[in-house]
Amino acid sequence: MNQSGIAIELRDVVKQFGEVTAVDHVSLDIRDGEFFSMLGPSGCGKTTTLRMIAGFEFPTAGDIVLHGQSIGNTPPFRRNVNTVFQSYVLFPHMSVAENVAFGLQMKRRPRQLSGGQQQRVALARALVNHPEVLLLDEPLGALDQKLRKEMQIELKRMQEQVGITFIFVTHDQEEALTMSDRIAVMHHGRVLQVGTPTEIYERPNCRFVADFIGDTNFIDGHVAALNGEHATLTTADGLTVHGRKGGALSTSGVATVSVRPEKARLTIDAPAEAVANTFEVTVDRIAYIGSDTRILVRLGRDRLFSVWEQNSRSTLDRDAYWQPGERAFLGGRADTGVVWGI
Repeated sequence: MNQSGIAIELRDVVKQFGEVTAVDHVSLDIRDGEFFSMLGPSGCGKTTTLRMIAGFEFPTAGDIVLHGQSIGNTPPFRRNVNTVFQSYVLFPHMSVAENVAFGLQMKRRPRQLSGGQQQRVALARALVNHPEVLLLDEPLGALDQKLRKEMQIELKRMQEQVGITFIFVTHDQEEALTMSDRIAVMHHGRVLQVGTPTEIYERPNCRFVADFIGDTNFIDGHVAALNGEHATLTTADGLTVHGRKGGALSTSGVATVSVRPEKARLTIDAPAEAVANTFEVTVDRIAYIGSDTRILVRLGRDRLFSVWEQNSRSTLDRDAYWQPGERAFLGGRADTGVVWGI
């Protein structure tokens, strides 16, 4: 282990398949002992990046370093890393003990195990030789939702116990937010942002990251004023919206503000005093999903805006919930919206 505290370094890594650039000048430092996730949509380059760390693909340009040693062109069997795949890749002719080769007393064959049990065997087998880094390629993707949530907690607990660097690839935002110490969001082969789950969700650095991580509302307009870290937008239908600057902006430039639905509020009555980011709206439709109610309201001219309200009390009273057609006032703190130029 090198003294820098960095387990894996990607140094300006490029991977091309013919004329297609799958990974486009990616540089990352992944720390010793952290749970690091690469998150993005299909085709963003996250799995190709993982395969290069594993040695199943070699970089077209750039280098990969494992604890200070270059491994960019080292074959996989000479790298002290292991990989867990979504498909488990267990040997069906072997028992669990034979698959893991690690003191398990179970003698059932893998085909007799549930999906969760098979994944635990795959993880145990990958960890038995104490690799310097464990690579996980969407290992929970084949599990049902309830088991997947249970395995998220178990996987994080396991990583904390063994202290090994985990590099996890997923397109599932909730998985990444639940388990990760840090997340790299990828798109079109590039890393757009690296940060903690809180940083990625609360302070996205561009529209794509805000849109991909969780749910959000976008309101487009022109920059009317800039004041320190804040910006004011005006929309084509006459709304004035305030938010925090998420990047460089110029007065009168085209911009968009992102507002998370759980950070907006609906009230029956207008505020007693004028408050920024308060608008009269009409409830368009609602969706009750148990833990919260998701409300779509009409804001301005033909714009739908999503608001999430937690169902903090248990009631069957219809009047306790918003109904389509009701008039309301939409509000939110000016610092909850993030503004970027378009």
